[in-house]
Amino acid sequence: MTRALVMTIGCLALAVVAAGIPGGAVVAGAAPGAPQAALPTPESVLGFRVGADFKLATYDESLAYFERLDAASDRVQLVEAGRTSEGRAWYFAVISSPENLARLDRYRQIAQRLAHPAGLADDEARRLAAEGKAFVHIDGGLHASEVAHAQHTIQLAYDLVSNADDPRIARILDQVVLMLWPSVNPDGQNIVVEWYRGNVGGPYEIAPLPRLYQKYIGHDNNRDAYMLNMIESRVLARTWREWEPQIIYVQHQSSPFPTRIWLPPFAEPIATEVHPLMSRTVNTIGMLIAQALEERGQVGATHMGTGFDAWYPGYVDYMPMLKNTAAFWTETALYRYATPHFYTIADFPRDRTGLRSESLYPSPWKGGWWRLRDAVDYMLTASTAVLDYAARYKQELLYNRYQGGRDAIRRYAAEPPYAYLVPQDQRDPVAPVELLRRLAFNGLRVSQLSAAATIDGQRHPAGTWVIPMDQEFAALARQVLGVQTYPDLREYPDGPPEQPYDAAGWTLPFQMDVRVIAATTPLDEAARAAMTPVAGQAADWRAAGDPDAAPFDSVPGAGFDTDPVAAGLRPLPARATGSGPVLVVDAAQNNAFRAVNAAWRAGATVALDGRGRYAISGAPDATMSQWVESLALRAERAGTATGIRIAKPRLGLFRPWTASMDEGWTRWLLEQYGFEFTSLDNAGVQAGALGARFDVIVVADERTRTILEGFQQGSVPPRYEGGIGDAGVRALDAFVRDGGTLVCFNSSALFAIDALHLAVRNVVAGLPRDQFFANGSILEVIVDTAHPVTAGLAGRASVFVDRSPAFTTLPGFEGTVLAKYRERGSPLLSGYLLGEKHLNGYAAAVDVRHGRGHVVLLGFRPQWRGQPFGTFKVVFNAALFHGEVAAKAAGTAGFWQPPPSEPKAEKPPGR
Repeated sequence: MTRALVMTIGCLALAVVAAGIPGGAVVAGAAPGAPQAALPTPESVLGFRVGADFKLATYDESLAYFERLDAASDRVQLVEAGRTSEGRAWYFAVISSPENLARLDRYRQIAQRLAHPAGLADDEARRLAAEGKAFVHIDGGLHASEVAHAQHTIQLAYDLVSNADDPRIARILDQVVLMLWPSVNPDGQNIVVEWYRGNVGGPYEIAPLPRLYQKYIGHDNNRDAYMLNMIESRVLARTWREWEPQIIYVQHQSSPFPTRIWLPPFAEPIATEVHPLMSRTVNTIGMLIAQALEERGQVGATHMGTGFDAWYPGYVDYMPMLKNTAAFWTETALYRYATPHFYTIADFPRDRTGLRSESLYPSPWKGGWWRLRDAVDYMLTASTAVLDYAARYKQELLYNRYQGGRDAIRRYAAEPPYAYLVPQDQRDPVAPVELLRRLAFNGLRVSQLSAAATIDGQRHPAGTWVIPMDQEFAALARQVLGVQTYPDLREYPDGPPEQPYDAAGWTLPFQMDVRVIAATTPLDEAARAAMTPVAGQAADWRAAGDPDAAPFDSVPGAGFDTDPVAAGLRPLPARATGSGPVLVVDAAQNNAFRAVNAAWRAGATVALDGRGRYAISGAPDATMSQWVESLALRAERAGTATGIRIAKPRLGLFRPWTASMDEGWTRWLLEQYGFEFTSLDNAGVQAGALGARFDVIVVADERTRTILEGFQQGSVPPRYEGGIGDAGVRALDAFVRDGGTLVCFNSSALFAIDALHLAVRNVVAGLPRDQFFANGSILEVIVDTAHPVTAGLAGRASVFVDRSPAFTTLPGFEGTVLAKYRERGSPLLSGYLLGEKHLNGYAAAVDVRHGRGHVVLLGFRPQWRGQPFGTFKVVFNAALFHGEVAAKAAGTAGFWQPPPSEPKAEKPPGR
């Protein structure tokens, strides 16, 4: 058998197609009922025991084992799910009894029907639940530096197949269809294992990886579930729609020391819209895993705590809860890679040295050796416990999946919001489509008004998109479209706020600058009659060449068009009014920058006028028309180009060796919109003469210490040690003074202020958390739209802040304030903000003149995880901010003045 050999098994593929349920390509293995070859052990294929000290299998080696197991067993079928960001073929194994595999198409039909229960009666759902099988997803982990999970899948597959006669395993194979993914980050697994192998046995055996373990985003591959910016996120989402598992279990390795494994129930708070049945199911499973561990003497399991909350819905391993799937993660202890480590009580934090039994930590771990195999064994126990639960409670799992969807339909037929309405006519006509395509790809149905309709007393024109909320996945729509109010949880009474594990607010209409209207009254018959379900021609993800199905959106290739609803979502038709050889595009449209970059590649010229518009000239008329059409632009034609001409920037992006997710997201964003740039490492900065190579240098959200010091000497091979140091600071200072532009996002602004001695101060520095707290939330700022860096923004814009600075100017300041916070009242739009008075009247973004150049300080995260489409244009404008445009830049006179007095940190009474 070869990896390229793809075929149908029996009538499975034909039956699935006939049923309208797409599926992955099934790799040929042993046919059900065929004579079985001797089962290969993992050691016989890998050359070492799974979990052995100093040994790790790559994804390719793991897959080779699964192929051997598939060929030898009629209980295993490999399915090709798609390809990774690096183009690697990506598979999962379906493991069940031969009888179940022979009827897999029927069981998938049942899973689909129960997941989408419109028109299904309770008694029929119970019958289907009795007939069906539980579909359980277990995988080899998202975070490749957490190595045990991608090793445990190899052993789990062998254990299930080789012990098929054991009564417990036999029941699992009879009642459960396991979707076992060797890894859900194949690229990262190979990257990490190859790095470790290159260092094992030497002084850098446990050295941290000096690159991201995914092409762009590393650890943030578990933060992309609703945005689906990454290929891997879309592959998982598409596969889950095709198979509709009732349980999704993702293993991690970051248990709070010295506990050995963290399990649900989650810490507080949890997502507001999750169906209680799903939360109860996950809580039950977590407790049953703990019991299984205790029965095997695997001590040290804990639950809840203050770390792993489930508020943010972007987790790949939690977002499915909003679609009525019991989805969760666990965190097993990790030292470093496959290197063993011995712990003593002296390593424990003071509050754990007493080894006291606690309600949710009744068997404290006492220390000793911790090996990779220990972590693998804990994971094997946990995975088997999940499968055992699914086998024992198969019928309840299936019926509860139905109940979750049924209840959502009933709920939003009787209470608001009854629908979300999204007008076509927006500041950026592509932005609402980008939003809706993501929701559709996640399984939400969208309609469009075929005629004008009155909803909530307001007349909505034909073409308006409608998300009716009486559908089974309505909770997802509400969770991402509604406003978040993070609960005021304190570490102790009157103490500082408990820090959210992730974001506190993410409301997509604010982030994406899209008007979305919630319907507060039921849709009447006339409105329903005007609603036509959106549907298009779905693209085949297997298509050779992977052409860009939708050039107007931000993801390449087949992208969202593999889903028929997403494929049917198209922006307003492109339009270019007027006549003449010049194409003028408004910076309010993100795709305007795609056109600008295409113009430079075509040898055309670009100018920026005083109205936030880019004028393109010197390209053939047909070429400019093609840009307008393919990018869904609203543009004008003019006879002459006005404004200041911009040369194509020589753009540098700082890339520290301490692998930076924010740099990766910035790189992804620039690539998707056609910017050409050079990655600039420490040595590249220190080499100096930056002005001879760059016009603009961008530093993503990085801490000062990371930029200056990087990895400590001796912790990594010498080429990766350190940061830019004093030499790099001098080089950047000279670059700006000589006329260059330095652009700093969020925390890196503080580096620039200190390193370049700018006449700017961060007014929230040093404020204690019980007086000021603004992590992972959306705030409103007032914008000076006359400045080139803010071209295309609205006068009031939403920005994502995360431990962000706020600025005031000091004597000697030269430059312009680009955005400011309101003088009174709270700027909070979504999330959590404590101490708004410390922001009132201060600046959120500043253009500082430094010598002949500029330092652009953005006190927010304009490209956070590829979500704030509304502020992408700030990144793009800043990348073009050089030369004459920068030299002549001026804001609106009188836009901002420093507040007359600054609130001081208050000393709490009694302290």
